[in-house]
Amino acid sequence: MGKKGDRQTAEGAQFCEDLLPRLERLGAVSSKKMFGGYGLFQAGKMFGLITSDARLFLKVGESNRARFRRARAAQHGKMPYFRVSKSVLADDDKLIEWAQSAVTVAHE
Repeated sequence: MGKKGDRQTAEGAQFCEDLLPRLERLGAVSSKKMFGGYGLFQAGKMFGLITSDARLFLKVGESNRARFRRARAAQHGKMPYFRVSKSVLADDDKLIEWAQSAVTVAHE
């Protein structure tokens, strides 16, 4: 999900397509095109977003904020979503752990 007026890109679409199977352990995860990127949903709640330039951001709240701050993750504008590092993206177990924390926040 980018900014209003952003356009879908092949890079963002491919990243989303590749990411969804990796998130299957979270349950039924779906995506929706939004503002040139994609929103990620689990049980109807948005827990993440993918920008048009293929970056993943996860929802942050009180329960997982410290993890993202320690990682010096960049915030997506003023939204409560923070960027996931390449090292987390490279490790499926870490990715699921971080994404599960975002799902928990989304369902609070």
